Amino acid sequence: MGFSGFRVIAEGLMGQRGWKPMWRDPSPKSEYDIVIIGGGGHGLSTAYYLAKEHGLKNIAVLEKGYLGGGNVGRNTTIVRANYFLPGNSEFYSHSLKLWEGLSQDLNYNVMLSQRGQITLFHSDGQRDAGVRRGNMIAGQGNKAELWDRERVRRELPYLDYDNTRFPIYGALFCPESGTARHDAVAWGYARGADQRGVDLIQNCEVTGIDIQDGKVTGVQTSRGAIRAKKVGIVVAGRSGQVAAMAGMRLPIESHILQAFVTEGLKPVIDHVVSFGMGHFYISQSDKGGLVFGGDLDFHSSYAARGNLPMQEHVMEAAMTLMPMIGKAKLLRSWGGIMDMTPDGSPIIDKTDTEGLFIDCGWCYGGFKAVPGSGFSFAHLIATGNHHAPAARFRLDRFRTGRGIMDEEGTGSQHNLH
Repeated sequence: MGFSGFRVIAEGLMGQRGWKPMWRDPSPKSEYDIVIIGGGGHGLSTAYYLAKEHGLKNIAVLEKGYLGGGNVGRNTTIVRANYFLPGNSEFYSHSLKLWEGLSQDLNYNVMLSQRGQITLFHSDGQRDAGVRRGNMIAGQGNKAELWDRERVRRELPYLDYDNTRFPIYGALFCPESGTARHDAVAWGYARGADQRGVDLIQNCEVTGIDIQDGKVTGVQTSRGAIRAKKVGIVVAGRSGQVAAMAGMRLPIESHILQAFVTEGLKPVIDHVVSFGMGHFYISQSDKGGLVFGGDLDFHSSYAARGNLPMQEHVMEAAMTLMPMIGKAKLLRSWGGIMDMTPDGSPIIDKTDTEGLFIDCGWCYGGFKAVPGSGFSFAHLIATGNHHAPAARFRLDRFRTGRGIMDEEGTGSQHNLH
């Protein structure tokens, strides 16, 4: 079933009775060529690109709950490519290019809004760092502009420019950044994968990974054993737990990242805005809610909920940057489980077990990486070779110390990334 403006109007006139289910609900087969563990954004995009780019058909995506019920539905929906270090820069640039054509590719509106991201700086040192980052972004082929204080004031008059402790010196503006609709991304990839013959199997929890003579042979699930020639693990904050089924100990910690949304308000914030002196970022949704977040909860946890001290911390940053937000009523909050690596950069690699692959460690960057991650992981699974934009996301960099990508310069402490 295709989508178009004409179809939407026609269905509206006919009482919305012509829509069909977006994907099948198959029972698992006893054997597949490839099994993808995890039915979130990264897992679904991996399956889609395996089928679309590599012509593979006998694939299953196994999800213990419902498709898109994890981190892909628990984030602030920001899409950007403003990275500095080689390895990260080219990957996120590639992912952004996929974002820009994603609605057409999937024939499903992912509601990409390239409204631009404004990253504020509050000192001479931050301005210098912003100039360097902007030059790196431009050198990678993306757009970046340096704004002075007066340009920022014209665009964002609602900020506190008289704050003595955190004066606003200017900003780095990335016009290609923005937001997308998280549910639509998951549904679009699910629909596209299903159309190409991928089995999307919900309520199917993986309970074990079968390995024989150093080679993966399949998985054990709550719906029975499934044999497979190749298995990809892409389960976000549960990566450590699932990898342990294969005898692996990953260099990651799982932390909770909270996000918040206010009641619906009239349009006031036209961009994505990032506070340079506190981990705070905000945008306004198409429904009018102000969507914002901040730091991780600093203790490790698998509970998809937050705590009050971190909520207070985020609200303090919000009030420091834009006191007007104090008049808005908080509608709801949620928590996503982040799999944090020691250098804040992801892992897309083979494992020591033949036929077993891992895609994890996305830290704060999981949502914006969905297209690029799936494309690169599919390339690795299908060909056995690393996709060039993701070639530095090697697992062994934490063993050897070579190729570490500490984007924020905060060292090897997981919860600071």
